[in-house]
Amino acid sequence: MSQQQLERNKQIVVDYYRTAFGGDPEKAIADHFGDRYIQHNPDAADGPEAFIGFVEWLRGTYPELRLDIKRVVAEGDMVVTHSHLILRPGEPGRALADFFRLEDGKVVEHWDVIQEVPAESANPNGMF
Repeated sequence: MSQQQLERNKQIVVDYYRTAFGGDPEKAIADHFGDRYIQHNPDAADGPEAFIGFVEWLRGTYPELRLDIKRVVAEGDMVVTHSHLILRPGEPGRALADFFRLEDGKVVEHWDVIQEVPAESANPNGMF
C-alpha cells in the first residue's frame, strides 16, 4: 500500500471518529462505513444502527464529552488511534486505543482497548 493511501486511510478514520463523537454518527456512517461493520468490543453489537445507538447514548449521558485524538498510525489496511476521551470536564477520562480495518477506503471492522486514566501514576510520563 502506498504512503499516499496510508495517509488517506488515516484521514478517513480521523474524520469518521471526530464526526461520530462530535454528535453526528449518521454522517460518519454515511461517509465512511463499508458494506458491513464488524465490532469486536464485547459490549457493542455489529452494524451501523448499534453504532448510532451507542454514540447517542454516550452523548446523551455525557453531553460535554470531548475526544482528543493524540496519535494515528496506519499499516496495511489498519489504522490505529490513541485518544483521550473526557466524559466530564475536570475528570481524568479514559485512554483509548482503537483499531480500525478499512476496505476500499471504508471502515468495516473495529477493536478497542479502554483504560481509565488514574489520578496518580507511578511515573511522571503521563498516558499521552
